[in-house]
This record gives sequence, structure tokens and C-alpha cells, in this order.
Amino acid sequence: MEWTDDGIVLGVRRHGESSAIVELLTRGHGRHLGLVRGGSSKRMRPMLQPGNSVRAVWRARLDEHLGYYAIEGTRLRAATVLASSHATYGVTHLASLARLLPERDPHEDLFEMLERTLDDFDDIGEAAIQLIKFELAMLTELGFGLDLENCAATGETKDLIYVSPKSGGAVSRQAGDPWRDRLLRLPAFLREGGGPNGWSDQDLQDGFQLTGMFLLRHVLEPRGQGHSDARDGFINAVTKHRARVAVP
Repeated sequence: MEWTDDGIVLGVRRHGESSAIVELLTRGHGRHLGLVRGGSSKRMRPMLQPGNSVRAVWRARLDEHLGYYAIEGTRLRAATVLASSHATYGVTHLASLARLLPERDPHEDLFEMLERTLDDFDDIGEAAIQLIKFELAMLTELGFGLDLENCAATGETKDLIYVSPKSGGAVSRQAGDPWRDRLLRLPAFLREGGGPNGWSDQDLQDGFQLTGMFLLRHVLEPRGQGHSDARDGFINAVTKHRARVAVP
């Protein structure tokens, strides 16, 4: 058995004296593990950092075997991305989200979205937005997508500013105002027509609250899990950075 694919490093653990078991999210073969001979060496360690993009050749005698990877780096972003605390937390959290996917089950759209998200980590505000959108996409991929295109109460498609915590459906301003204290807020950047600058610090908080609640209820708690510490670390890093920027 042999295939070649693009991948993003999710994690690495040492195996034996010099090898490493590498976990990749690949474009066409999903989340996939393989053994890299010499993966713990000084030459290979920089390439096998989480967040790096690689070209991988996987070989095994049988498909169900762990197999071996031959890996070549294509975009080694880890050295610059992981220089900041928000990016370190963010990459760790993204990897924990990717591990929610079934092993060896392809999710090409999520792979491409993860690459774009990692490329935006030099801009802390954009990184926060992309991470929230990635969490939203994960909910959809796992079968718990939110309906943010129509009002759950009236069917309208305009002025959607709330989300029902029960149904996960959007709610218009007119229908939701009487119940605003019981509804979640839908941030501007998740609404139709929300531009790249159409968000505020409150929108970021609302976005993390929105995706966080549904991930916890539908995905994490049924598995006996909670949000990763890295998610809290990322949110705290973003909040502190935004607060410093706001000081005149």
C-alpha cells in the first residue's frame, strides 16, 4: 500500500530512540498516523512541528497497519507562528479539534480551511475570527451544524442578530428582541454580508460563546470531554492583546 498526499502536522510523539509517530491531517486521507524513521533527530524535528504543512508518502504492507511516512516540508510556518502565545495556544487548540474527526476519514474542505486559518495567525484579530469559523465548520462536519441563514421563528433572511440556544437556528431582531436575554448573539462576521472589518471585540466574545456552547453540548460532553486549556489560553491572549491595543 502506498499513497502521496499533502498534510498538516497535528502532533508528534517519540517512538524508540530516534523515530517518531507523526499525526497528520491530510487532504485526501483524513487524520492519519505514521512512523517516521529518524523523526526525533535534529534535522527532522523542525519540520515535524504542529502547524507545518508537508508532503507525505505513506507506505505499509496492509492498509490497516500504522505504516511509515517519508515527509518533506512545504510550508514550515511553525517557527514564526509559534513565536507568539496566541498562536501557540491556537495551533494546539486547532489540533485538538481536528482529533475529533474519525481517523482516516477524508475532510478536504476542513483541511483547506485549516491551512487558511494557520496562514492568518500573524494577525491576532483575523486569527480569532478564523478559529471561530473553524469551530463552526467542525460542528457542521460532525453533524451538528447551526442554521444561520433563516430566522427560526419567521423564516426571514435579513437582520439576523440572535441564535436560539435550543435549536441552533438564527433569529431576527424583530422576532428575538422580546427574548433577547435568553438568546445568544450572532456576531457580525458570521452574518451574511459581514465584511472583513465588520466586527468588534464584543463580536469576538459572542462568537466564542456561540461555538463554545454547541461544541460542548453536542460534541465534547457526550465524549466525556471539555474545552481544551489551549482554547481558554487563546481567548485570554486575544483579549489581553485587544485591551492593550485599545489603550490610547
